[in-house]
Amino acid sequence: MLRSMYSGVSGMKGFQTKLDVIGNNISNVNTVGYKKSRTVFQDALSQNLSGVTAPEEMERGGINPQQVGLGTTMGSIDVLHTPGSPMTTGVMTDLSIEGDGFFIVSPDGDNPDDVLLTRAGNFTRDAAGNLVTSNGYLVQGEGGPIVIDEDMVSFEIARNGDVIGVDQDGEAEVIDTLVVGFVQNPSGLRKVGGSMFELTANAHPEGEFEPMILDDAEGRQTQIIAGQLEMSNVDLTEEFTEMIIAQRGFQANSRTITTSDEVLQEVVNLKR
Repeated sequence: MLRSMYSGVSGMKGFQTKLDVIGNNISNVNTVGYKKSRTVFQDALSQNLSGVTAPEEMERGGINPQQVGLGTTMGSIDVLHTPGSPMTTGVMTDLSIEGDGFFIVSPDGDNPDDVLLTRAGNFTRDAAGNLVTSNGYLVQGEGGPIVIDEDMVSFEIARNGDVIGVDQDGEAEVIDTLVVGFVQNPSGLRKVGGSMFELTANAHPEGEFEPMILDDAEGRQTQIIAGQLEMSNVDLTEEFTEMIIAQRGFQANSRTITTSDEVLQEVVNLKR
């Protein structure tokens, strides 16, 4: 069988995956805190037809290797943690992070070590005064889950993460301070749905992840903006362009298979 037929199959499979990634990006164009993905291809193992010979001085020159490629394979599917566009909402519990870092939330209040990371700051205040995500996960502060009790008639969140409440006497006090998580390799985080990320061994050195308040984050130009959300970083123009490339690439690889089939048909027709 012709190598080109299998190369075409591998190319079609690769572009199918690329279209899957593009489709997911486009579907999340308005998802708060979503980070787009991209596909990167790499060539598969090449078959050697002849090896390399070294040059011999004053006798003969060297010969380069002769190789035939065997198609393509998926190199990686990267998550790009570039900033998304800010959207002003005016809601005090809507937060965005300007700069690096992630909000820390806990799906289980009884297990504070079980945390997830997110850039989606569309938080609300539940009936118990907890600051929670849309899934009910508890937003973490320096002293644990942030609770704004009913004695506070109003509150605001400062740029350094301080949650400042105002009681019935008009006196302001710092209730708690939001903690932010910084990781060495954000692309190593695992998406778990709900605009949440899970720590992995390749995202941060195991056992060294410690959420911190912004006042202790020396050298980092990070601040928290209240009344604003970070939207998806998906660029529709770029995605539609990549979709056209993927579609044409798929068609070209299918044409390779069709041409290989026609060549095989000619070989079969030699015996009539």
